[in-house]
Amino acid sequence: MFGIVRPCTHRLTEGLKAEWMAHLCGLCLALRNDHGQFARVVTNYDGLIVSVLTDAQAHRATAERRTAGPCPLRGMRTASVARGEGARLAASVSLVLASAKIRDHVTDRNGLLRRRPVAAAARKIAAGWDRAGARTGSTLGFDTAVLVDAVDRQPGIERLAGPGTPLTVITEPTETATAAAFAHTAVLAGRPGNAEPLAEAGRLFGRLAHLLDAVEDRAADAAEGAWNPLTATGTDLGRARRLCDDALHGIELALRDVDFADARLVHLLLVHELRRSVDRAFGTTACRHTGHERAQNNDHAASGQPSPYGSYGQGQQPLNGPQYPHGSGHDGHDGGAGGAGGAGGAGGSGGDGSSGGSFPQGPREPYKLKKPRGFFAGCAAFIGLCCTCRLCCADEYEGPWSRKNRKGFLNDCCDGCQCCEACECCECCECCECCDCGC
Repeated sequence: MFGIVRPCTHRLTEGLKAEWMAHLCGLCLALRNDHGQFARVVTNYDGLIVSVLTDAQAHRATAERRTAGPCPLRGMRTASVARGEGARLAASVSLVLASAKIRDHVTDRNGLLRRRPVAAAARKIAAGWDRAGARTGSTLGFDTAVLVDAVDRQPGIERLAGPGTPLTVITEPTETATAAAFAHTAVLAGRPGNAEPLAEAGRLFGRLAHLLDAVEDRAADAAEGAWNPLTATGTDLGRARRLCDDALHGIELALRDVDFADARLVHLLLVHELRRSVDRAFGTTACRHTGHERAQNNDHAASGQPSPYGSYGQGQQPLNGPQYPHGSGHDGHDGGAGGAGGAGGAGGSGGDGSSGGSFPQGPREPYKLKKPRGFFAGCAAFIGLCCTCRLCCADEYEGPWSRKNRKGFLNDCCDGCQCCEACECCECCECCECCDCGC
């Protein structure tokens, strides 16, 4: 299961949780029905957003649901799941996205894909998924050629990129693909006037997805000698963070121009959860309300005084994960514009470890990266996790491909999540008064 928008189920009301699961299961079953059992491995969190957008623009009376049978990933329970054009479009997009991911791993020669026979088999699977996605897309009036073209253009753009190349040049193919998918949901829902703002939201979502993937894979790519846009262009995490924050703001503004029948789940995923995804990728896990801390940080910067909130939010937590093994700034230097160390360097805003953005002091053991599995070995591990129900019921398990620790599907909650304690107002997006997002 891959994707950047992974909502903590503890933050969802029962109604929104049921809706989110309906779209996730609907995507999985649409893949099975149209493309066979094996295609279900491409089910992902970001693909279901296409289904959510289609449903949110349609009237509740026209939203299609059906009762699905028991499934191990739901603890052998039945459920009401989404079906219809939105779920099928999500399946088409997911197949092409998965194909792009396979080709990227082949290009980077990850794991078993270093071997030519395995790489050739992976390319064959990717080509088959491209064709399958195109067939489903054509029945919905969606030309997946724009997605395939974006996938094909990406390697050439990466080969030409070097120090000083703007990150937006590298993310352009992803932006174009996601913009087309988001815009077509307006056509399926019978609201063509929504196509333009949804295309803008999709473009910025694609930029975020590409950047966050680069941030999260930065250390692993460096260890394997794989290409990474941040490393290749010499972009520090401060600049990447500013691009992500701008994209978040742009998505929020674009969604305000969309005519939704029911925008609650869309707003929760593309405003609140997407912001948390950015915080998670950059290691800032506290509930951060847009504008409040940023304005105070600007005031302190103008006066030459260190901000009590660190660089990006009040109550920053120590950074975890392979990207930051020694508790230093994000990119190994002192804080700066985008580093979590703030003006005081690795000690946070005050430099002595006492501020809200402080890091733990003293020596720490370096994080030992586990070598990711190859595609087929990962598929075998994934099947084992499914058959033993560990994917849904275990408190923690090892990711089949990345080998990173993951939480069980039904207990999936972002690491270090403090939102349930720090932000009790965002439970349903109906009574949120603490943030200036308009909900």
